[in-house]
Amino acid sequence: MNKPLITLAVASALLSSPFSTVADTLIHAGKVFTGTSKNLQENVTIVVEDNKIKAVKKGFAEAQEGDTVIDLRSSTVMPGLMDMHVHLSSQHGGPQTYLERFSLNEADYALRAANYAKITLNSGFTTVRNLGDGYNETVALRNAISKGYATGPRIYTVAKSIATTGGHADPSNGLSHLLRPDVGPKQGVVNGEAEAREAVRTRYQDGADLIKITATGGVLSVAKSGQNPQFMTDELEAIVETAKDYGMTVAVHAHGKEGMKRAIEAGVDSIEHGTYMDDEIRTLMKKHGTYYVPTILAGKFVADKAKIDGFFPELVRPKAAAIGPLIQNTFEQAHKAGVKIAFGTDSGVSAHGDNAQEFSLMVEAGMKPADALLSATVNSASLLGISDILGTLEEGKLADIVAVKGNPLDDISLMESVSFVMKDGVVYKQ
Repeated sequence: MNKPLITLAVASALLSSPFSTVADTLIHAGKVFTGTSKNLQENVTIVVEDNKIKAVKKGFAEAQEGDTVIDLRSSTVMPGLMDMHVHLSSQHGGPQTYLERFSLNEADYALRAANYAKITLNSGFTTVRNLGDGYNETVALRNAISKGYATGPRIYTVAKSIATTGGHADPSNGLSHLLRPDVGPKQGVVNGEAEAREAVRTRYQDGADLIKITATGGVLSVAKSGQNPQFMTDELEAIVETAKDYGMTVAVHAHGKEGMKRAIEAGVDSIEHGTYMDDEIRTLMKKHGTYYVPTILAGKFVADKAKIDGFFPELVRPKAAAIGPLIQNTFEQAHKAGVKIAFGTDSGVSAHGDNAQEFSLMVEAGMKPADALLSATVNSASLLGISDILGTLEEGKLADIVAVKGNPLDDISLMESVSFVMKDGVVYKQ
């Protein structure tokens, strides 16, 4: 006799019956910084189902059959951290860094980015904005991570930054004319409104999530000025208008005042570094709702390395010595003025994995620890436009959760020793 088969209808009824259960993960947290306030809650259970937060409950809930319990009763639990300015493809290591473009291939950059992405995730940063690569390798890495082929944070990438000829992100800078490549909008180098629009559309075609432009000179590029404006107003307006047509935000590298002013008035979303920001610029940023991403850590790094003979090319060294030490004070003034601040380090200048050192530098400059944590959670999610899914520990949000031993509101340096990392409901470090 043939055995009876269970029909799809019966199977569906069995799975949906009140006797069927779905196992949860229960995180027993001694202290919790949810991001919904500046205060810590004590003795809380965070219930995770699949990749989302199912509930945040007072007390330590009892596990049901099949549930997994993670004991973080001696820790402070918080939303996954976000760094709004990283460069996963590189890490500055001195003079040889400037020779790598002659010796490395696209695959080399991609594999190195994958390594640094894993280091970044293990440091507690579950989401990053990658603000510039060379060969769209972080687009491929983002896709690989989202499909489970690689391990790393959730990546929002600009792919190749956009510059003007000779500007901070022009890949042909510093080369003999015999070696200098012919670069244009495809490579992120533009001159004029039409090419500016083309470059944005090319980034969209390449799979970028947002746009990054270098509105002024920079420190590490092999070019003389670190602060001169490098885009005309019509070019900036064309970039912002086109980016918004494609649903993309615009991040702006800027040190000098005039470049910042033009960019803010054109409607960009964030200013990175902002070294020579003054009262006029701070007022403009508040008026337009422009975020400031400070990168104090990068400033400290280049200022220290400028003291070492031969670490930077001679054209770069005086820029690093002059600009680097100023950024922490710029941050202090911006914070006092009430400018919106999102956490960012420029890691890749400093070492990947050291991202959390930025917290101590922010607190040292007068920001309260709770506000520093909010800059790397709530504010960063707002800048990315993902507040509906990330940034706080609330029911329905994605389960990006990290923890440190002790209380970081008493000692912010504890953020440099993250002991637990969950991203999208998966535990990567415990």
